[in-house]
Amino acid sequence: MSDLLKKAISLGVGLTIVSKEKVEKVVDELVKRGELAPSESKALVERLVERGDEERGVFKSAVQEQVQRVLKELKVPVQEDITRLESRIAQLEGRVAELEGKSPQETTVPEQRTE
Repeated sequence: MSDLLKKAISLGVGLTIVSKEKVEKVVDELVKRGELAPSESKALVERLVERGDEERGVFKSAVQEQVQRVLKELKVPVQEDITRLESRIAQLEGRVAELEGKSPQETTVPEQRTE
């Protein structure tokens, strides 16, 4: 197996950023150099592109897991926590308004987050 083919196959995470056109270019170069039969080129391109898609999925999952772990370690609140706290604040504001003798409509309503 040629060095060029070994490099193409062992791209690993690098395949996550390589376009199909670049893969085709590398494979075409192998065909031109006689290191790959033209009949095998399409199958190789498909395998490399498929592997790139798989690597992208694995890489994306790993990054998401890492980000979630870091956010959890930093104790960054998630949307569910924020929503729960906003609800609790609204309840407390209503209770304060009752205790002050005001109707809940007279209290200021905080802006809703739209993220």
